[in-house]
Amino acid sequence: MTVATLHPFPPEAVQLGVALPFALRDAGGALIAARGVVIRTEEQLQSLTERELYLDEQDSETFARALNGKVDSMVRQGALLGKIAQARPDGAPATGAARRIDNPLNAWDSLRTRASVLLHEAPAEDFAPRLAALQTELLELLDRDTDLALLVLIQGTTAESRNYSVGHALLVAVVCELAARHLVAWPAAWREPLRCAALTMNIAMTSLQDTLALQETPPTPQQRALIDSHGALGATRLRACGITDALWLDAVAQHHATRPGKLAELGEAQQLARLVQRADIFAARLSRRRTRNALSGMAAAKATYLDENQQADEAGMAIIKATGIYPPGSYVRLASGETAVVLRRGRLANEPTVASVISASGMPLVEPARRDTRVARFAVTAGVAPQDVRLRLNLEKLLSLV
Repeated sequence: MTVATLHPFPPEAVQLGVALPFALRDAGGALIAARGVVIRTEEQLQSLTERELYLDEQDSETFARALNGKVDSMVRQGALLGKIAQARPDGAPATGAARRIDNPLNAWDSLRTRASVLLHEAPAEDFAPRLAALQTELLELLDRDTDLALLVLIQGTTAESRNYSVGHALLVAVVCELAARHLVAWPAAWREPLRCAALTMNIAMTSLQDTLALQETPPTPQQRALIDSHGALGATRLRACGITDALWLDAVAQHHATRPGKLAELGEAQQLARLVQRADIFAARLSRRRTRNALSGMAAAKATYLDENQQADEAGMAIIKATGIYPPGSYVRLASGETAVVLRRGRLANEPTVASVISASGMPLVEPARRDTRVARFAVTAGVAPQDVRLRLNLEKLLSLV
C-alpha cells in the first residue's frame, strides 16, 4: 500500500466499547488496529486517538457516505448547527464498501421473511450469528433512510394483522435504536444488546402473538399464563440458543416488569428493559387487532409519553423525540379536509412531509399527491387512526414522492 491511497480519519470518531468498523493505519500504511477490534478502556482510547489515523481508499469512501447520511438525518431533525458540526456516523458497514440497495421495499421484505423464520424456529446452534446478521442489516437499512424504515414498518403493522409478531419486533427494534440515540448518557455498547432484546423480547410467544392478533375473543387462561411469563421464558429460550449476553438476556426477562421513574435510578438491564417496554407500547398502539382498534400516531405518542402514573416518562420522551408526533407511515388530517400519509418527519414537529390519499369528500385519490404542510391550506390539524382510512396504500407509488 502506498501513502497516496490513504485518507485521514478523525480520531474523535473512534468510540469506546464499539468494534472498529474500519482498519486504522498510520501515515505509512502500517496497520495500527484491525477492523473489528473493540477499544475497551479509556487508556486504549487515548493512546489511539493521540495518533494520526488513516483509512485506505475503500474504507474512506464508506466512512464519508456514512457521515453524510448522519448529517442529512440531523438536518432533517432540526439539530443545532453545533451538533451537526460534531456529527459522526452512528454505525458503518463492518466490511468493504456499503452495499447498494436497489429496491428498499424488497430489502425490508427479505429482512422480515428471515426474521420470521428465525423467531418461529426451535432453538438452534446457529441462532446467535443469524440474529447478529439480522440486526446488523436492520441497522444498515435504518441508517440509509430512517424515515423510509419507519414508513415501511409502521404501514406494515397498521395495515396487516397477519404475521403480526415479526413486524412488531422489527418496529420495536428500530424505535429502540432511534430513541437510544437521544439518551446521551447511555454507552454506545448498549445499543446492540438493546436491538437484540427488542427483536427477541417475545420469542417465547411468537406464535401466540400471531394468534392473538387475529383472535376475536379475550385470551384464554392458558394464553394469559404464557403472556404473563413470556419474559422469563424468553430469556431461558435464548440461553438454549447459546446467548450469553447478560444485558440482552436480562432486558428480555424484565421488559414487562419495569417501573416508572428516572432511567439513571434503574440498573443497566432495567434501563434497556424500560425502553423496550415503552417502544413495545408505542408499536402496539399503532397496530390493529381483531379485538382492538389502532390509535393515530399522535395518540400512540401520548400513550408512550405518559407513564403508569400519567407523568412524563424519560424513555417515552426519547421515543417521541426520535419518531416525532406524526411518525412516517401514520395518517393525518389536513386543513383542506384531505387525509394524508406521513412520508417524512419535518424540521418542525407539526410540519411533516405528507402525501394526500383521500380527498376532502372522502374519495380515494387516483394518485397520491404530495402536500406542503407549511402552507396553511395543507396544515396538519389532527392525527387519523388507521381503521378510519379505508384504503390499501401502494408503497411503490408513495416512495416516488419521498
